[in-house]
Amino acid sequence: MLKRAALTQSVRAFFAACDFLEADTAILQFSPGNEAHISAFATELIAPDGTMTRLFLHSSPEFAAKKLLAAGEERLFSLAHVFRNRERGPLHHPEFTLLEWYRAREPYQKLFEDCMDLLGAAAKVANADRFSFRSASADPFAPPEILPVTEAFHRYAGIDLLATYDASGCDRAALAAQTKAIGLRVVEDDSWSDLFSKILSEKVEPRLGQGRATFLVDYPAPEAALARLQEDKRFAERFELYVCGVELANGFGELTDATEQRHRFEMEMEERQRIYGDSYPIDPNFLEALANMPEASGIALGFDRLVMLATGADHIEQVIWTPVAETGSPL
Repeated sequence: MLKRAALTQSVRAFFAACDFLEADTAILQFSPGNEAHISAFATELIAPDGTMTRLFLHSSPEFAAKKLLAAGEERLFSLAHVFRNRERGPLHHPEFTLLEWYRAREPYQKLFEDCMDLLGAAAKVANADRFSFRSASADPFAPPEILPVTEAFHRYAGIDLLATYDASGCDRAALAAQTKAIGLRVVEDDSWSDLFSKILSEKVEPRLGQGRATFLVDYPAPEAALARLQEDKRFAERFELYVCGVELANGFGELTDATEQRHRFEMEMEERQRIYGDSYPIDPNFLEALANMPEASGIALGFDRLVMLATGADHIEQVIWTPVAETGSPL
């Protein structure tokens, strides 16, 4: 915990030196986010006249940060407590700390440099020559591997991902056949996205970030609801950072087309309704701000996971000051 405190100070010093402004955004939001597999905590707002409406604990400061970009901020970061329901395990906690930062008018590749500088700074503060998680280790100072998603699927799972989707859509049957062929279970209601996630988590992710950091780049367009598309419309400006097989960060060249964003959110909420039987509202103020937001790159990094890697912890609750209770009072 002492190292966590030192790392917190180090992060703030790093961004101050890079001329970033720290944004302290509201936790209560109109919408918690609109990704199909991120579940939120809801609460009630009671006005002085007794009127009751629903708000959510944010799952990320992203919507608020992008509103600030639209208002004119150029570089900002947030070190925020965020909340995600249905998540608890060695790498997941219902309440955790997310480090997000945004660069207006800069390409998303610039975030690669930020990430590597942060890994090095964290290692120095923690007095760690290597990062570790369970039996895996990585040199935080080594040049990173840049690995396209399609190449990673071929290398580690024997999957020809490009044979299962193109700019016009996804071929669920083709991916299901390949998934079965490598011994993974396929159920009838698995979507293309479900199968993609299953292969990624079971076959690919454990092999990433071994010995050095890996940036998994060029995500398929169907897997990037908040990212701009590349010139080749099959791919999006999305990447993830892995260290020791642990997903550490998720970055984007940010989508600024409000009409397209609304369409993607609606599709995500339809998928959520299909799987979980509920959905979340779409924040009209966010979409209005998005139309005025400059081109930007942004990233969310799991701060607790960074502390875990730097200290060699094998469970997230070892690096959280006061973990959330296992159960609440009966409903």
